[in-house]
Amino acid sequence: MSDVSTLYFSTPPVSRTVATAVFLASVGVYTGMVSIYGFIFDYSMLLKFPPPIHRLVTSFLITSRDLGVLFDTYFMYTYLSQIEKGNAKFSKKEDLIWYLMFVGGVIVLVNQLFTGAVLYLHALLIAACYTATQDQRGMQAHFYVVTVPAQLMPWCMLLAQLLFGGWGSFLLGLTGIFAAHLHDFLTRIYPEFGRGPNLIPTPWFLSWILQTPRINNTGFGTSYAPPAGSSGRGGPLPDSWRTKGPGRRLG
Repeated sequence: MSDVSTLYFSTPPVSRTVATAVFLASVGVYTGMVSIYGFIFDYSMLLKFPPPIHRLVTSFLITSRDLGVLFDTYFMYTYLSQIEKGNAKFSKKEDLIWYLMFVGGVIVLVNQLFTGAVLYLHALLIAACYTATQDQRGMQAHFYVVTVPAQLMPWCMLLAQLLFGGWGSFLLGLTGIFAAHLHDFLTRIYPEFGRGPNLIPTPWFLSWILQTPRINNTGFGTSYAPPAGSSGRGGPLPDSWRTKGPGRRLG
């Protein structure tokens, strides 16, 4: 059991957390433990008081039925972990979290305006696939039993959604590609080829939240985890009193 937990916690943290949330939420819905109504999002719900803003997150947690629970969770983890571990644009955890926030926001907005969809995991999955494969040009990937160029994977997934889910599912997936391409344009294409700034840099408050000191419960008491870059010094004396002076000989 310890080996399983060690393997689990050795995986990329953001990808692991998202995939776990997707799997548990979907299992809960499809086994009847929770209602799917608590996960859907429609803009009219924001008119309630208090507004259920948590639905902006939960609407990305429900997979397809049956084997889709396993396959969607697997592909979500696979593409997010590729982004988290191997993409230079996402060198910090907060970069990937901001990516998910931005892309998710665009997906919700576009679908509320044009498609009327209320669950968005498949759009986010195709968006993650699109972003992950942008740095894999020239490589090959396997789509079921077919080998295709890696950069064509999101389009293959989009075609599969059209065949198995119809036009509604196809349009939902298309919004994921649009959101991922918009993020890529604003953060890479425009700064690199248009010689402009990154138009959507990672907000400072995400870095601040992730670097906030934590109080950990160890079972034997509590421990203080200082933020990254902290020197670990403490005590009542000012820093100037704790530094070494030139020294003087007594007597």
